[in-house]
Amino acid sequence: MVTPGLGSSLAYLLSRAERSVNRALAAALSGENVTVDQWRILQALADGRGHSMGDLAEAALMPHPTLTKAVDRLVDQALVYRGHDPTDRRKVAVFLANRGSELLGRLDAGIAEHHRAILAAYGAARTEELMRELEQLVRSLDD
Repeated sequence: MVTPGLGSSLAYLLSRAERSVNRALAAALSGENVTVDQWRILQALADGRGHSMGDLAEAALMPHPTLTKAVDRLVDQALVYRGHDPTDRRKVAVFLANRGSELLGRLDAGIAEHHRAILAAYGAARTEELMRELEQLVRSLDD
């Protein structure tokens, strides 16, 4: 049954779900004073390849001005650094520093617990199906 009013809006329901998930994720990250946005940036850089600010903004789901400020703060904390893009030395890329990698390692247990809590509340099969469906929705809307 679809709820009338705002509850009948897919955008509204997705936003509510995102807020609930991110509220619990923020709690899992708070012990290391890391925000959800900062975690997304660090996690996106964890592949070790270095990313342009444009690619990083897309991966971290952040507008460029907000991302620039967040990366500046992470640089100040020596968690990330800027360097030459490995494929085009004229461009600047952002890389995960050793301290950033160590921080991600310390966050692993809290992130895993957050994921277990979602699985416990919603079920593993339903969570996997939801993730597949959301990925498909994004692909469909982006095409």
